[in-house]
Parts: sequence; structure tokens; C-alpha cells
Amino acid sequence: MSNTIPPVSSAPLDLNIDAKALGKVAVLLGGSSAEREVSLTMSGPGVLQALREEGVDAHPFDPSQTELGELKRQGFERCFIALHGRGGEDGTVQGALELLGIPYTGSGVMASSMAMDKITTKRLWLADGLPTPRYVKLKRKDISRERCLAIPDELGLPVFVKPPHEGSSMGASKVEGYSQMQEAVQLAAQFDAEILCEEFIEGPELTCPVLGEGEAAFALPVVRIVALEGKYDYQNKYFTNTTQYLTGSLSEAQEREVQALVLAAYRSLGCRGWGRADLMLRASDGKPFLLEMNTSPGMTSHSLVPVSAKAAGIPYSKLCLWLLAQARLDNTQA
Repeated sequence: MSNTIPPVSSAPLDLNIDAKALGKVAVLLGGSSAEREVSLTMSGPGVLQALREEGVDAHPFDPSQTELGELKRQGFERCFIALHGRGGEDGTVQGALELLGIPYTGSGVMASSMAMDKITTKRLWLADGLPTPRYVKLKRKDISRERCLAIPDELGLPVFVKPPHEGSSMGASKVEGYSQMQEAVQLAAQFDAEILCEEFIEGPELTCPVLGEGEAAFALPVVRIVALEGKYDYQNKYFTNTTQYLTGSLSEAQEREVQALVLAAYRSLGCRGWGRADLMLRASDGKPFLLEMNTSPGMTSHSLVPVSAKAAGIPYSKLCLWLLAQARLDNTQA
């Protein structure tokens, strides 16, 4: 295989990278969010091993156990962010690294912060004319039985209820009847002061990664997710082998439509480096709807970005190396 692999765009992905020139690298893992265990035991170790296999001087670093200033004191020259959730994916650690002057992978402070908030993301997409399901925002203090029961009247049934600042399906529920509504809202409220109630789009669940920045960004193959009983929840994401991840399952026209939409969504938020959009493809008419943008996607053996990259001919370790090579600061031009 050539070291230059053409992805789904006219621009090739140059994998001729001098690993030694990347210097001493910290793989940020663990953290203190609800997704700590996934980062600490799956994504982080996977990235760390991949980078070491490529010859990178990479070391694990858990920000919840060691003060971030140690990155500077210990001579780290760049960071691969393998954190998930709050404190790692929401612009917080990105801002700290900006102050320390240590380049990092993925989106900058503002894009990370906006993408982590699913309600802000939807507002931006709607302002740019991008399709996303209708929604109602609740606050934790506003979850009376009467208010909860009014939501299905506004959005129809089923309704998807979730905390807008969490990932990995934490606190998320599909509501199919009025009687389930308040329980679903109360569950989401355990994770967040705000609750996102969203119109449920019936049809296949899709995801599509993006690499790069601005007009040079390009989409990787679309992945269709087929989970047991249609429940792609925390358990089926990380701890079962029954979920299927299918590439090449859409028509060429549908594939290109979804990729174009995802690129528009990525650019709308100002993302860079990499990201992954989750979507639903409405069964009745084949129309795609954007759900959310992940700016620090999972990198486990079950994860979707590696699955898509593999379909494009990009090995996992090469993907990690390329992402690391793109690390930079907000105030540094790409």
C-alpha cells in the first residue's frame, strides 16, 4: 500500500510523517467526566499503543490525577486529546493548553465548546439551514409532570430525551408513550441542568467522520449502525459484539449527500483536525438529519472513526499519527 492514501476527496492524506520530529507527546486520557472509564481503559490506551508503534515518544497523562502545568514542566511538546465529555471535549482543556502554549489535536476552544452543547449546535445548524430534528429545551427546575406531558404534543411520539452536555448516550432515553416522559426527563436531569427533548427520526442511524480543516476538510465513508433491538446505547457502544458497523450500505448518491451535509455541519461549527457527525436517515423519504458533532470521538476497538478510516484504507496507527501531526494552537495558522 502506498504511504499516500486517497480518501473520499480530491486531496490525498499524506502519511509520510517523521514520528521523531513530533517530539515528546502526552496522550491525555481519563479525566473526570462521566465518560472517564471509556477514555482511561479504551480510547487512551489504544491511541497510546498506536503512536508508540509508529515510533512516537508518547506517554499517558491523566489530567484528573496530575496538574496540567506538569505538561510544561515535563517537557511535553504536543498533546493527543483522548478525553471524552466535560473537561476534555468542551473547550476546557483546550483553553488550558492554549495558555501553556502546547499544541493539541482536534478542534480549538470555541468549536469544542459549541459542539459539546447539543442545543447550541442545533441552533447554529438551523441558522445555516442544515436539517436537524425539531426540539424543545427544558431546565431541571422546569420538569413538572404537566410540562413533561406537553412535550409529546409539541414534537409527537416517539421523543428522544437526553442531557445536551453528555456523550456516549449517558442519560438518554427513547420515549414511546406519555407515561414514560417524566421518568426520561428526570434521568437526563441527573446528568445536566438542561434537558434536550428531540423529535425522533425513524430510520437507519448513521455516522460520518471528517478529517482536516476548512475547505481542505474531507469526509470519510459513512457508517451505518445496526444495534440489537435498535438500541445503540452505552452498553451496545462499548461492551457488546452484537452491534454491526456497515460501510458501503448506502447508494452512491446517498453517500455523497450525507458526506456533503456532514462537511457543511463541521465547517459551520469551525471544527478542525477531526470530528464525527451522527445522523438519522429518515426511512420515509431518505432525508438525513444531523444529531450532533463529536470533536473528540471514541478511539476504541468498537469505535466508528477507525471503522470508517479502515474502509478508506487508513490503518488505525497511521490515523493516530496523522491526527497527532495536525496538532496546533488556535493562534497558529494551519
